[in-house]
Amino acid sequence: MKETVVIVAGAGPTGISTSGCLNLQSIPHILLEREDIYCPIWTKKSYDRLHLHLAKQFCELPHMPFPDSYPTYVPRKLFVQYLDDYVTQFNVNPVYNRSIESAAYDKVAGKWFVKARNLKTDEVEEYMSTFLVVATGETTDPFVPEIKGIESFKGEVLHSTKYKTGEPFGNKSVMVVGCGNSGMEIAYDLSNFGAKTSIIIRNPTHVMTRWMAYVGLSLFKYLPYELVDEIVLSLSKLWYGDMSKCGIKRPQEGPFAMKDKYGKYPVVDVGTIGKIKSGEIQVLPGISSVEGDEVIFTDGKSYQFDVILFATGFHRVTKKWLKDDDELLGEDGIAKQSYPNHWKGKNGLYCAGLARKGLYGSGVDGQNIANDIKKYCELPLPPPPTATCNCPIFLK
Repeated sequence: MKETVVIVAGAGPTGISTSGCLNLQSIPHILLEREDIYCPIWTKKSYDRLHLHLAKQFCELPHMPFPDSYPTYVPRKLFVQYLDDYVTQFNVNPVYNRSIESAAYDKVAGKWFVKARNLKTDEVEEYMSTFLVVATGETTDPFVPEIKGIESFKGEVLHSTKYKTGEPFGNKSVMVVGCGNSGMEIAYDLSNFGAKTSIIIRNPTHVMTRWMAYVGLSLFKYLPYELVDEIVLSLSKLWYGDMSKCGIKRPQEGPFAMKDKYGKYPVVDVGTIGKIKSGEIQVLPGISSVEGDEVIFTDGKSYQFDVILFATGFHRVTKKWLKDDDELLGEDGIAKQSYPNHWKGKNGLYCAGLARKGLYGSGVDGQNIANDIKKYCELPLPPPPTATCNCPIFLK
């Protein structure tokens, strides 16, 4: 069994920043990562044209600002370079190919006992620590909804984590399922490469430009959420007008309120709405069923497609392996308490990057956790228990 002070689960951006902050405090720890590389969503599971949807100052990791030479909205390749530099500068060394199967707290020992399977050898390894940090991220396991008859589809089916560029799909009929930021941007990319693109938009969705998102995040320093939501929503209405004619309705709640309550991010438009309005991208309702290469929709219409691409997000399995936690994380693997009071639980349990904030604000979690653990490490040790014995030789 390997023993350390802290075990960090997950080497995504928040995991590596937590590790970096622990290293700055000289706190021994082990960083476990299921994949064979850190930040796998960014390094190998993102599409080529992806940029940070927020301005770079809102996405910096602790103790390392973006270089001045980087553009305001950082492209994927430069962000991966930034992550590489961060890992090097702060001596972050994840242990790869370790899938955690259980993490339980022993009250008698006052320790966390973690079992992780080595995916290379298939052996189960055991770890022990005083503190456990869950930094597995909001985007962990790809989610694909169940659709009646999907197994009969004759074309290609893939999740957005397998999509790189629209080039292989030119002149093909592609249906994108999911209208979040990834779905919207992938639809735009497909259309640019000549694909006959459709996108499923079932629920009301907030849409804003990058500059609207920047204004909103900047105003949080001075104004309450409700007022910021009203301002950004008004700007969106002025900029985009009534989008219901092209199949997009706005929710009743504000964009930032929905993100905090339900984890539903507003769409930061990169040009998709213009293509929808011009008819280059077709908006379709929910899917009823699939029959061969034909998809039947809830309005009774049907269309044929060559490709179905699921941009339906992710789900988290954290609660399947995390034992002895009733207060920190919900069944969905997201922090129960609202930001910024979400990161600390009981018995040395913490979470980082699980407050539905994405990169924005998650870097602060690592700093808070490292500082909090440092305080515990500096506390004086309790005196040893006084020995008592009823043996006559000691009673004389």
